[in-house]
Amino acid sequence: MTQALSRRHLLLTAGAVGLNACTPGPADASERRFASSPFRRITEARWRARLPRASYEVLRHEATERPGSSPLNGEHRRGTYVCRGCGLPLFQSRWKYDSGTGWPSFHDVISANIGTKTDFAIGIPRTEYHCARCLGHQGHIFDDGPRPTGKRYCNNGVALQFNPV
Repeated sequence: MTQALSRRHLLLTAGAVGLNACTPGPADASERRFASSPFRRITEARWRARLPRASYEVLRHEATERPGSSPLNGEHRRGTYVCRGCGLPLFQSRWKYDSGTGWPSFHDVISANIGTKTDFAIGIPRTEYHCARCLGHQGHIFDDGPRPTGKRYCNNGVALQFNPV
């Protein structure tokens, strides 16, 4: 019995160490650049008041909008996609493509304006990305995108606003 408990303890400890290795460490350079942003000091009540409900749930609580529901899926004009929480530019329209997933997708990003972390919400590790200025959740990064990057930034449309040129 003691040996079984020791083995169980060892496995649980190893699992905890493994999970800890995948959790975010200190903020990356893009997040440190915005550390004193006034958007970091907005209260949850104020976020709730300033954002539509769906945007609030995605940006502040990492919810996911229903696939195919975003009007931005059909947006094809030239312009810039910005964070709906704070207006920070994240994507250029020339980087957008139809991934067939039902969410606005981009093959590149303004990398200085996002932060990333490992997300285990569905039980497997994924790379989550968020606005570096307000820390608003945007979506996840996948390695099945087109050239030249091979990346797919799969974004919740309600987390973005489009500014045409």
